[in-house]
Amino acid sequence: MTTVGIRLVEGLIARGIDTVFGIPGVHTIELYRGLAAAGDRIRHVTPRHEQGAGFMADGYARVAGKPAAAFVITGPGLTNILTAMAQARADSVPMLVVSGLGRSDTLGKGLGRLHELPDQGAMIAPFCHTETVTDPKKLGEVLDRAFAAMTAGRPGPAHIQISTNMMGQPCPELPPPVVSGSAVPLPLGRLRSLATTLNEAERVVILAGGGTRGAEQHLVRLAESIDAPVVQTVNARGAMFGHRLSVPASPSLSSVRKLIAEADQILAIGTELGPTDYDMYVNGRVPNLSGMIRIDICAEQLARHPARFPVKADAGALMAALMPMTIRANREGSERAAAVREAARAELATLNPMMPAQLEMVEAIRDAMPEAIIVGDSTQPVYAANLFYDHDRPGGWFNAATGYGALGYAPGAAVGAAIAAPGVPVVCLIGDGGLQFSPGEVRTALDENLPITFVVWNNAGFREIADAMRQAKVPVLGCDPSPLDMEHFAMACDLPFARVAQDPSELAEILDTPQDGPRFLEVQAL
Repeated sequence: MTTVGIRLVEGLIARGIDTVFGIPGVHTIELYRGLAAAGDRIRHVTPRHEQGAGFMADGYARVAGKPAAAFVITGPGLTNILTAMAQARADSVPMLVVSGLGRSDTLGKGLGRLHELPDQGAMIAPFCHTETVTDPKKLGEVLDRAFAAMTAGRPGPAHIQISTNMMGQPCPELPPPVVSGSAVPLPLGRLRSLATTLNEAERVVILAGGGTRGAEQHLVRLAESIDAPVVQTVNARGAMFGHRLSVPASPSLSSVRKLIAEADQILAIGTELGPTDYDMYVNGRVPNLSGMIRIDICAEQLARHPARFPVKADAGALMAALMPMTIRANREGSERAAAVREAARAELATLNPMMPAQLEMVEAIRDAMPEAIIVGDSTQPVYAANLFYDHDRPGGWFNAATGYGALGYAPGAAVGAAIAAPGVPVVCLIGDGGLQFSPGEVRTALDENLPITFVVWNNAGFREIADAMRQAKVPVLGCDPSPLDMEHFAMACDLPFARVAQDPSELAEILDTPQDGPRFLEVQAL
């Protein structure tokens, strides 16, 4: 008998899913029957916590450019993965969560059954698409709607839940997947107006966000065509490594804000203009952007900020169509970009005298491991690099220190990234405090023999929060959780271990050694 659980896995494979992250339980056994039946057509990875499963799916999707799935049990499995789903929603990352559900004849009755919740679907519904499979014949339709929700327009998470008594029911063969109509028609009538506006401006500045990922070549060509500096938010870093027009710096820096304020035309592409990128110090000094041309795939996002030309379109498609209409001219873009790069880097020391040294450690990682993927957590060197840092791989720098800001993100996301890019070195850059949120996923990297270097920034506590408390003249409290004994922790995980001082050359020397599988490195932070 071919069951719902088996057909579900077949439906995932038909829609391009090749990896499932999950922890089996009594409420998902029939889904695992489906995975077993699929054989080597789909890979299963076992995290140590459902939150880790979600972070793995997140990291996988960012690198692979397509979603992965996570299987979790009803109740605690779903509540554990909620944080990861919220992180994915904040950063527009597609992720399919398939959860178990109690027997359909017991739902909502408060009988105290295992893993019971009053209403799982209602809990999920406020922030992402959710559906319950109630009829085996409609399983294909449920999958089509979930994939459309994840990938049509602004990407994000989606959820499907299946009762335990439904998973084992007979299920007919699924129809072929319905191709989602994700393409947004280009506003051809407005393209000439946009091109004319850009051509007539003398000091254009481009604000590039995560929506430009995968369209880096179009971004570079358009920037060169209109000779415009390109300010990249955290989720766009790596798009223009070393380019003369690149400004890999936060719009929260006063030097970058000056560049924006002096522009006579702003072109914002695929950026939500969120405060953790544009006003992380909450001083309200963001330049007036109401005269901007704004390109975004999401109509709701476009409505949140006033713009002279709001354009609902795919960023890559619109840039490609717009570029031939622009006039090549010398607008001194290179000079303006170079000046702000120099000023932005110098500004770090005025914010915190330790930041330049922290940035140098990140740059040492990049230079010692060219084209590696660096996955960050909320830790001091990541905060410094989010303010100013140029990465050498498109899409190769991402972290959870902006937006939703889930601590403990990096180990799981690094596992997902390494699976999505076989053979590419991955660095997990995390603090000693963040590591204790999700230490088990280090062991998952060993199980999967992934080339991940875990770099733990050990400052023996939540130093960034302690600094913020001192600045607010609040007594420092709760910021000194004792760190793990890193050497013995690495030993318990069966990983090679090294300890270095906060010295770029010493760090680079260690990282330059050959790597076979995961390894663990402790940086004794100043």
